[in-house]
Amino acid sequence: MSSQRAADAWQVKAACRGPQAAVFFPPAYVERKDQKEEREARAKAICATCPVRQPCLDYAIQIREPHGIWGGLNEAERRQFLPGS
Repeated sequence: MSSQRAADAWQVKAACRGPQAAVFFPPAYVERKDQKEEREARAKAICATCPVRQPCLDYAIQIREPHGIWGGLNEAERRQFLPGS
């Protein structure tokens, strides 16, 4: 297995895989604040049970992922872990 494939192996174990994956990213339309909070809460609840939460969060921070819930944190919450923040 290549080192890149080994590094991404956590993705196949992620609790967010499958039909519920849609709650991890904003929809194509503008959400109301209460809708966003509810969607993010559902995604974070899935993350709370995920066996690969930390590698997911590490990956999102490493690539500076600008969208969605990764490792149980949204975009603004991940920003605090970026250098210079």
